[in-house]
Amino acid sequence: MFGIYLKRELGRRKKAALVIALGLALGIALVITVDSVSAGMTQAQDKVLKSLYGLGTDMTVTKARSAPKAGSSQGPNFKFDAKSSGSSKQSSDRVMTQGGQALSSSLVGKVGAQKGVASAVGALTLNVTKVDGSFTQGKAKSSTSSSGSQQQGGPGGGTGSGGGQPQVQGGGADFSVNSYSVAGIDVTHQDLGPLATSKITSGTTFTSAQTNAKVAVVGKSFAKTKKYKVGSTFTIAGTTFTVIGIATPDSGDSTTDVFVPLKRAQTLGDAKNKVTTIYVKATDSQQIAAVKKAIQSHISGTTVTTSADLASTVSGSLSTASDLATSVGKWLSVAVLAAAFLVAALLTSAAVSRRVREFGTLKALGWPSRKVTRQVVGESMVNGLIGGGLGIALGLAAAYTVTAISPKLTAQLGSGSGGGMGGPGGGPGGGPGQQSASSSMEIALSAPVSLTTIALAVGLAVTGGLIAGAMGGWRASRMRPADALRSVS
Repeated sequence: MFGIYLKRELGRRKKAALVIALGLALGIALVITVDSVSAGMTQAQDKVLKSLYGLGTDMTVTKARSAPKAGSSQGPNFKFDAKSSGSSKQSSDRVMTQGGQALSSSLVGKVGAQKGVASAVGALTLNVTKVDGSFTQGKAKSSTSSSGSQQQGGPGGGTGSGGGQPQVQGGGADFSVNSYSVAGIDVTHQDLGPLATSKITSGTTFTSAQTNAKVAVVGKSFAKTKKYKVGSTFTIAGTTFTVIGIATPDSGDSTTDVFVPLKRAQTLGDAKNKVTTIYVKATDSQQIAAVKKAIQSHISGTTVTTSADLASTVSGSLSTASDLATSVGKWLSVAVLAAAFLVAALLTSAAVSRRVREFGTLKALGWPSRKVTRQVVGESMVNGLIGGGLGIALGLAAAYTVTAISPKLTAQLGSGSGGGMGGPGGGPGGGPGQQSASSSMEIALSAPVSLTTIALAVGLAVTGGLIAGAMGGWRASRMRPADALRSVS
């Protein structure tokens, strides 16, 4: 009886039911759209943070660079020696550790032994400044006077004829300066650290036996610029390296140009048994704050940076859009959804008012108030579920449209202050506690819809139906049979 009556009444009031369902659908669709776009923003930010950290990295341990002593020079210097009067080629590499002060390699094991740490890997980031060019020595020539002319002599004021002071003519220098980053990685634990965010698209990666080998993996962009390929060789500070692989970053551009075994990097940077960054993976992502506190309390003089700390250093259109989606978007969806619920409740209540004769007659025939209320709530629930279905369809269509368009958002890295990193282990543009430049990444926005979002939409549809049904049922339950008799003409 309930189902038959429900079907007949909904069929008889198609327009009213459709209006209620559409109102709920718009609110639910907006919630799905905002939620999916927010999820896309979170994924985009995770990609940015992974490019800073390394895949699977929850935090890094570094040591801030101390202030330079008074009178000391921190800038690069080069010494050249012109060897002939002709053109002489010159080349020099300056290799410096980048980021904060170097840490002892023994701290890697100490960090890994802390409670809540799943694994810890050390890395050494270097900056290589290469100067190439040539000197051309000038030639000293004496200037001669014309015949019969007199020239003033030296300091004594005498005069004489013939040659004047010698002058250097010709000569000069033509040099180019290139700078790139080198990361020394632990080849036995490549799943954590700078190389973990890239895939080897040509050649191979390091083997566990190549702990001190003169081999290198180069970034795709760097290889393209230098025209390197697998098998190419290049020299850093007199050491010749062979390219064994080309690494392509998972997202954006890598902030590291060259990867070499850690021991070989320590030799290049004159930093034996030293690292600049310790990459840490926690056993539980929910306990990162506790792990950070434990490391700071047991290992003094270090700076522990988590992904939450780095998130504040990401700016650009990605950050702006994320803030809008989080604040304006969510508040707007809540407001629209509340309005949809209210409209559905008011329309249901108005529909009950127009059915005074019907409900009064049913009560006169013996229907109890709870049965009338159940009938109204049942109709509202069906309207809510229809609205939920339409809302899910609209929300999925909107999310698919955003993903298909894939608008590009930019993320500026290293624009924050303190504690942030310009790249893995302090890549180009500064390291932990010493950001001097920023790099930019371009991220394609997507709008993934999860099962949780769908479940939320269904829950909202049911809630909207219950709210509308509760208001309409309450009104229907207060009707008396006499109301139906008064409305009969």
